[in-house]
Amino acid sequence: MITRQRLAAGVCGLLAALAVGLPPTPAAADAPAAKEPPKVELVLDVSGSMRATDIDGKSRMAAAKQAFNEVIDAVPDEVRLGIRTLGADYPGQDRQQGCKDTRQLYPVGTLNRTEAKTAVATLAPTGWTPIGPALLGAAQDLEGGDATRRIVLITDGEDTCAPLDPCVVAREIAAKGIHLVIDTLGLVPDEKTRRQLVCIAEATGGTYTSVRHTDELSGRVRQLVDRAADPVVNPVATEGGRQCQGAPQLKPGLYSDRESFGEHRWYRVDVKPGQELRASVSVAADRAVNNDYGVLIRATTTHGREIVRGSEAGDGRTDVISAGLRYPKGEVDDEEDESGSGTETVCLQVSNSFSAPAGVKTTPGMPLELTVDLVDGPGDASDAASFGLGRGWWLLLVLVLAGLLAGLVWGWLSRWRVSVWRTN
Repeated sequence: MITRQRLAAGVCGLLAALAVGLPPTPAAADAPAAKEPPKVELVLDVSGSMRATDIDGKSRMAAAKQAFNEVIDAVPDEVRLGIRTLGADYPGQDRQQGCKDTRQLYPVGTLNRTEAKTAVATLAPTGWTPIGPALLGAAQDLEGGDATRRIVLITDGEDTCAPLDPCVVAREIAAKGIHLVIDTLGLVPDEKTRRQLVCIAEATGGTYTSVRHTDELSGRVRQLVDRAADPVVNPVATEGGRQCQGAPQLKPGLYSDRESFGEHRWYRVDVKPGQELRASVSVAADRAVNNDYGVLIRATTTHGREIVRGSEAGDGRTDVISAGLRYPKGEVDDEEDESGSGTETVCLQVSNSFSAPAGVKTTPGMPLELTVDLVDGPGDASDAASFGLGRGWWLLLVLVLAGLLAGLVWGWLSRWRVSVWRTN
């Protein structure tokens, strides 16, 4: 009996050991990793100016609280929400102390709606407007992981803590390549506040909205939080080379980079016979620039021979300027075929002719977004020339025959009309 019990125990132990040591099933091994939930942090101005009663007959603070409660009720379950304040705690006149007055009111994570509403209800307009430090704090709150990140800044005035310029802070955040977008909302803003909030939003690819009513505020914040939950394609951060040799090798996709004023950056793409390279670049003027500027994207061989180019010019009326090109790879060129497989390495050069007015910082560089795609190249049947644009001697022959026929018809009609006139 004891022997049987020991045998059974030994068999069970052996099966358990085998189960632990077995590799995962193919289904488990191939299962895609779960996508990290998007992160959003609402940054609310609680400075003394929020006492003003000019939004639907109530104070700006009361309107913000009402909007926050409505937003908290409507936050999608998959969104990780946090709340940060600025100017909520220090009522004194010490500027150095007032410009440190920012804290996280509710941590970024799974939302407990009751706790979040309770935290917002305790707020009262108090102190300064340290927008720059608040943005830095919010960026730290959202650090970690590969989730979509978004900051929604709600304020009624410009920053009072320069020289930590919030526009410069936003550019530095964007330059880190962490794909953090800052959207700004101005409560009954004046012109200086509007310009600053537009600058912050443009630096990170965000949006600016002017708000004068409570329903506008709640509706816009809800829209931005919902937008964070939508799937987006985050560009891959890369750094172009100073010349084609040693430049990063790119595959089809979306890429982000930073380019200084008047700089040239290089990238490399492998194109196989029968493929068509399609590339486009967009450069954002995220600060004041002089009028008359342009952007160029150029495809060349590794030996420097230009293949095709695309360019666009601007005169100060747009914040983003884009250009693109297409290059269908034809027959194998032994001169360019370095691998022996027919694959050609194409060098992409991206240049700009921006210049900055006096006093405008040129660092970090302006945001650049590069799109690269490889598709099946056009065949003879899809060639536009085959559909009437013309190619070869046959079109010339058709034109000659058409002209001859038209001349004969016109001559016959003319003689007939003259004969009728003489008869009458």
